[in-house]
Amino acid sequence: MFWFHPDLERLENQIQELEYDPKTIFYGSSTITLWKNLATTFKEHYPINLGFGGSTLAACTWYFDRIFKNIKHIDAIVIYAGDNDLGEGRHPEEVLLFLENLLLKIKTKYGNINCTCISIKPSIARNHLQESINYTNKNIQKLMSKDDNFHFINIYDALLDKKGKPNSKYFEEDGLHFNTKGYSLLEKTLQKNPKIFPQKILQKIY
Repeated sequence: MFWFHPDLERLENQIQELEYDPKTIFYGSSTITLWKNLATTFKEHYPINLGFGGSTLAACTWYFDRIFKNIKHIDAIVIYAGDNDLGEGRHPEEVLLFLENLLLKIKTKYGNINCTCISIKPSIARNHLQESINYTNKNIQKLMSKDDNFHFINIYDALLDKKGKPNSKYFEEDGLHFNTKGYSLLEKTLQKNPKIFPQKILQKIY
């Protein structure tokens, strides 16, 4: 996984240069990385974007200790990852195992914080994996239901058209990444679930 090292160094510098103590971490693959207005949309939750493009749940778990080394206290973490694992040929059960390990790392370091997992999105480019994605999402939802501080956000269904296929209006031309409409849908879905965010204001920023 050495190819992630430039991104890891970027994240480490970003954490060091941040002008406030982050309280909500957005962590995962390029769906997080390319979220351009994340910081302004969720500014009241003191966010930081710790996405690194192409990452898998395996990589998110493997590099967790390094990335989060200097982040001492947080109130919430929002995770998006898993589709790259399936795209690389991993079985849904492997994806679930990596998520379990990641959640354990989070809970061990930060205690009973709000921990949210966004469902793996369907996409045109990976339509052949739709059955595996759907199966993985159902298992992730079951896992997240086992702890009162864990939350599952389903965006999968909203991204399908009337025929049950990934709706092209939410995706870039590559058929894989969200366009502005896709991110708008994601933001609105998260904002409808206030329990996933910390409720108290600890500092003033912006």
